[in-house]
Amino acid sequence: MSELQNKDWQLEQERVHSVAGEIDKTINKLKKNTGSVSSDVLELRKTFWEDVTVNLDEPDDVIETAASIKQQAELLSERERTHKQLDQKLNTLERLKYSPYFGRIDFLEEGEKTVDRVYLGIASFMDQQDENFLVYDWRAPISSLYYDYSPGPAQYQTPEGFIQGEMQLKRQFIIKAAKIKGMFDTGVTIGDEMLQEVLGNNASTQMKSIVATIQREQNAIIRNEKNNLLIVQGVAGSGKTSAALQRVAFLLYRYRGTITSENIMLFSPNPLFNSYVATVLPELGEENMQQTTFQEFLYQRIGKNFTVEDPFNQMEYLLNEENDPDYQTRLNGIRYKASLDFKKMIDQYSIELSTKGLIFRDLKFRGDPLISKRDIHQYFYSLDRNISIPNRMLLVKEWLLRELKRAMKRERSRSWVEEELQFLEKEDYMEAFKQLQQKQKFSDDTFDDFDREQRLLAEMVVKQKFRPLFSIVKQLKFIDMPNIYLQLFNRVQEGACGLPADWNEIYRLTEKRFADMVMSYEDTAPYVYLQDLLEGRKSSTAIRHIFIDEAQDYSPFQFAFIRRLFPYSKMTLLGDFNQAIFSGVTEAETVLNQIVAAGEDTAAFNLTKTYRSTKEIVEYTKALIPGGDQIEPFNRKGNKPVVTFVNKNTLINAIIEKLNDLQEAGHRTIAIICRTSEESKQAYEALNKEVSLHLIEKGTIIYEKGTNVVPSYLAKGIEFDAVILYDLSQYNRESERKLFYTVCTRAMHELHMMATNGISPLMEKIPKETYMIENKR
Repeated sequence: MSELQNKDWQLEQERVHSVAGEIDKTINKLKKNTGSVSSDVLELRKTFWEDVTVNLDEPDDVIETAASIKQQAELLSERERTHKQLDQKLNTLERLKYSPYFGRIDFLEEGEKTVDRVYLGIASFMDQQDENFLVYDWRAPISSLYYDYSPGPAQYQTPEGFIQGEMQLKRQFIIKAAKIKGMFDTGVTIGDEMLQEVLGNNASTQMKSIVATIQREQNAIIRNEKNNLLIVQGVAGSGKTSAALQRVAFLLYRYRGTITSENIMLFSPNPLFNSYVATVLPELGEENMQQTTFQEFLYQRIGKNFTVEDPFNQMEYLLNEENDPDYQTRLNGIRYKASLDFKKMIDQYSIELSTKGLIFRDLKFRGDPLISKRDIHQYFYSLDRNISIPNRMLLVKEWLLRELKRAMKRERSRSWVEEELQFLEKEDYMEAFKQLQQKQKFSDDTFDDFDREQRLLAEMVVKQKFRPLFSIVKQLKFIDMPNIYLQLFNRVQEGACGLPADWNEIYRLTEKRFADMVMSYEDTAPYVYLQDLLEGRKSSTAIRHIFIDEAQDYSPFQFAFIRRLFPYSKMTLLGDFNQAIFSGVTEAETVLNQIVAAGEDTAAFNLTKTYRSTKEIVEYTKALIPGGDQIEPFNRKGNKPVVTFVNKNTLINAIIEKLNDLQEAGHRTIAIICRTSEESKQAYEALNKEVSLHLIEKGTIIYEKGTNVVPSYLAKGIEFDAVILYDLSQYNRESERKLFYTVCTRAMHELHMMATNGISPLMEKIPKETYMIENKR
C-alpha cells in the first residue's frame, strides 16, 4: 500500500470512528426517549379506565362517555405507535453502528463549485444538529449514482427532474465492528473484491440483504417506478429474489406515507421460502410485507368439504405414477385446465348460466327440505335477467333469509319444540328469566309469566336450530358449486375451444375425484374463478403491489385469475424458464410472453450473470439446458462437480463419508436433495441413525442450519454451501431436465452427485471436462 493510500485509509477509518461515535450518542438519546414512552404506554394501559368518564344514565352522557373512551384510546394508540417507531429506529442504528456505510461517491453537480461527498448505508443518518447527512440511505435518489455509473459524467433522477454532473470518485468499503477490513476504488459495476468477499462466505439460513453488491441491471429493477408490470427473467443465482425484496424496500421508502408493507403482497413458492426471506426487509429497517403461497390463497376460498391437492402432491404424482393407466389423461387434463382456452370456456359457460342451468341445494331442517332447490331455482330465474348473476344471488340470499325468519315463527309452536324444552339446562331457564326481567315483563302484577317464559325459551331453541341454516344462506352455500363445475365438462361439445381428444376421459377422472370429495390442484384456480363469476368477489384495492416469485411455475389461467383479483395493483414477476419444473405440464413458458404480447405497460429484464455458484459448477449446469451458453458465471473458483458411482447397498455409507468431508471443510449448510418426498423420507431414516440432520417436507416452515434432506421441488429458491444429489441415475426423463438443472444450481461451493445406475441420460451432451468421476462400488 502506497503512502497516499495509507493516508486515505487512516482518514476513512477516523471518519468511521467519528460516525460510529455519533450513532452511539443518538442511540443513548433514543433509549432514554424509548424508556420514557414505554413507561407512558404502561401507565396509560394501567389507568385507562380511571381517566375515562363513564356515565350511561342519559343519552348525552352516553355520547360523552363514547367520546372520552375514543380520546383515551387515540392517546394510547399514538404513544404505542411512537414506541414502535423508536424501537425500529434503535434496531436500525444498532446495525448501522458496526457497519455505518459500504460506499462513497464524490459528485460535482453541474454549475456548483463544492463537491458532494456521499456515503451510502442501509439507512440515512444525520449529525446531532440535523443539518448534514453523515450517511445517505441506499434508496435515496443520489445513491443511484453508485450503482449506475463509473467516475465521469453522471446523472440521477429526482422528483423535480434529472441532476447532472461529474462523479469524481467511487469507493467501496468492507466495514466490520466499525473497522475497515477492505477499501478500494472501483469502476462501472460493483468491484469483484466486494463480490468475492460476500460470495465467498458460507450460505445462511436466511437470505442476506446485500445492498452493497447491487449490480446496475438489478438497480434498474429496484428503482423502476414508471411501469405497471415488471418481468424479470433471470438465471439461477442471478439475484432476482434479492432485487425483488430490495425493490419492496425501495417502494416503501419512496412512497412512505402513501403505502405501507400491508399494501404489498408476495406470492412465494412454498412456506419454507417465506422463512428463508423473512429477515431481509427487517434488516433494511422495514416491516415485512404480506406473504402467502398461491395454493394457500385458493384453499381459503374452497372450504373444508374437499380434500384439496397441493402442487407438491401433483408433482409427486407426475414423478412417480407414470405406469398409472390414467397418467396421460391426467397430464392432458392438467395442461388444458391451465390454458386460457379453458378460461374462455368458463367465461362462456357463465354467460349461459345467466339464462339456465344453475344448480342449487335444498335447505333442509330436521332432515326434511324446508326450501327446495327447485323453489330457489325458480326464484332466481324469475328475477330480471339484465341483473348480473352475483347481484341476483344477493337478492336470492335476502329472499331466503326472509323465508327462514317466517319458518322460525311457524316452528315455535311445533311439538318438537316442547320436547326439546324438557331437556334444557338450568342455565337456559335462568337466561330466559334475566331477559324477561330486562324487558320488565316479569313482575308480581302479571299472570302470564310462565307463558312468556315458555315462548322465550321456544324462541331460543328454534333460533339455535336455525343458526346453521342462516350461516349457509349468508355464505351462499345454497349454490351447488361442485355440480355446477362438473356440469361444465358435460355440456361442452367435443372440438370446442381446442378440446383435447380425450375430453370425456378427463371429465370422468374429474367427476370421480369430486365424488370422493377430492379436488386436484389443476381444478383449484378454475373452480374458484367460476365461483367468483357466480357469487361475485370484490377485487382487492388494499394491495398496491404484487410480487410473484418462481413465476414460471404459474399457468396462463392462474395469471389471468390473479390479474382479475388485483386489477389495480402493479406487479413484479420473477422467474427462470430453465427452472420451470411444472412447465412441461402447464406450458407456463408461454405466460410471460403472452403478457408482453398483450401490449401492457411492461418492462422486461433479462439477468444472465449468475453469482451463486462457483465458475466450475456453472460451467457444468449451463450445459444441461438449451441456451445455457448465454449464462455468464462470476469468476469465483472452486472444485468441479463430482459424480460418484456407488451400489445401492453402499449409497448411504458413501453419503455419510461425503458429509464428513464437507463438514470438515467448514460448510455449514448442506443439502441432500432427493427426487421425491418418499425418497427423502427413506434417505432421512437411513442417515439419521448415523448423522444429525433435518427432514424438509412440504409443511416445513423453518429452514435450519446443518444438513437438510429435501425433495427436489422444495429446494427451489434456496442456496446451500454444498449439495449432495441422492441418486443422479433416477433423473432419466426429458421432462425432468429442468428439475435436474434446478437441483444442481442450489450449490454455492460444492456439488456431489451419487449414481447407483450410471450417469443420467440428461448428461449425455455435457462436456466430460466439466465434472469429475470417482468410483466407490
